[in-house]
Amino acid sequence: MTLRTPTPRSRPEPTIALINIVFLMLIFFMIAGTLATPLDDQVTLVSTENLDGRAPPDATVLTSDGTLRYRGTSTLPESIIARATKDGDQIEVRIVVDRAVPATVLMGHVAALREAGATSVWIITERGL
Repeated sequence: MTLRTPTPRSRPEPTIALINIVFLMLIFFMIAGTLATPLDDQVTLVSTENLDGRAPPDATVLTSDGTLRYRGTSTLPESIIARATKDGDQIEVRIVVDRAVPATVLMGHVAALREAGATSVWIITERGL
């Protein structure tokens, strides 16, 4: 009695590898592509690359040594509150902070301004794109 040799089966296609590649391509295009609506073609943005970086003229400046200054002279939180923008009961203070100021010093000045009567303290920073 002779035994019949089994016919070799063809191997199934490795679909898992294909699914992985498609998934990675999907992730890549989601990250690289634009998800937000594009800006209108008729709008040209203003270029600000050659502007001098300086503080607003009436802002309080916190220097790197921790001194509050207004127009070049040292000042106290109480005098800052007297000059601050008032909108009804709201007193807003804007401060330009030197980047070398430690956070603990900044938070100490913010607390002093809040104790002196400021309802909100805004820290003016440089925005980099």
